[in-house]
Amino acid sequence: MDEQLSERSAECEGQPAERGSRPVEPEGRPAGHGEGPITQHYKFFNHTACEFYPCHDMPAEQLNCLFCFCPLYCLGSTCGGNFSYIGDIKDCSACTLPHRVENYEYLMRQFERVSNLAKSTGRAPRGRAVCENDGTD
Repeated sequence: MDEQLSERSAECEGQPAERGSRPVEPEGRPAGHGEGPITQHYKFFNHTACEFYPCHDMPAEQLNCLFCFCPLYCLGSTCGGNFSYIGDIKDCSACTLPHRVENYEYLMRQFERVSNLAKSTGRAPRGRAVCENDGTD
């Protein structure tokens, strides 16, 4: 699985993966995918049919639903978003960090921290203390 992710990551970066990769044209586009600009539509998805849409106080047409449930929630107070705690529960209702297309790269860079947290705990994060210990201290 890690090998597949590594291959896919290399393809996304426009660099051929070492093993099992598709041929890549000089522009970083997989061979046979035609001419024209490389798009970045994969970074944005707007789910207007959702019963909770719009769920945050921001212009609805700018609301990126790609990370509907924030992948950084488990990082606790080190996620980088605008949150508060209600007792031991992290309240992210005022946060729009994962819902802005310009934050896509930031979110992707944080996945190593999320992965390290999962490896260090050996189980799914539960509770405030575990979530805040991401192993980067």
